[in-house]
Amino acid sequence: MQKGTHKGEATRQAILDRAVGLASQRGLGGLSIGALAEELALSKSGLFAHFKSKQALDLATLEHAAARFVEAVIKPVLKAPRGERRVRAMFEHWRRWPVTNQLEGGCFFIAAASEVDDQPGPVRELLKQQQKDLLDTIASVVRTAIQEGDFSKDVDPEQFAWELYGVLLILHMSQRLLDDPRADARAETAFAAMLERARK
Repeated sequence: MQKGTHKGEATRQAILDRAVGLASQRGLGGLSIGALAEELALSKSGLFAHFKSKQALDLATLEHAAARFVEAVIKPVLKAPRGERRVRAMFEHWRRWPVTNQLEGGCFFIAAASEVDDQPGPVRELLKQQQKDLLDTIASVVRTAIQEGDFSKDVDPEQFAWELYGVLLILHMSQRLLDDPRADARAETAFAAMLERARK
């Protein structure tokens, strides 16, 4: 790779890292080429050269956030032993990811989903697919727990994934909006109850 190309890619990655952080606070709607340029002390024209349009910036930010999520959550989960321990790893890594990834506004995807859920277009479609892929991944992890004999054969992996996502959503709201000091403990209790039901 040529030196200029390498520098250009490094700059793009730095831009997208900051874009994910800003979007977690302001939403994708509050993310702009001008705001990013100011944050990073870059020229608007220089930053525009990387993305060309607001939609391209939004799509690249979504893709970058997903790549960070895979590194912080999915890859460590898949390294955990198959079965219930892998399901536990999913819960633990997922709930910690806004903190471990230093996202000022909390979970990027929750913020994005509430913003674009009723806005048709490529950004909504990409986020929709990302969330479907996440639910499929959770369901797949649950299937390993069934195959290993840790969970009952009657467990519905898709339902478990749906409920686990629900626990993480209310955890996020309780931490960010309700300032509930017991948010983590409540999430632990809810998840423990899910595991207990799944074992029967």
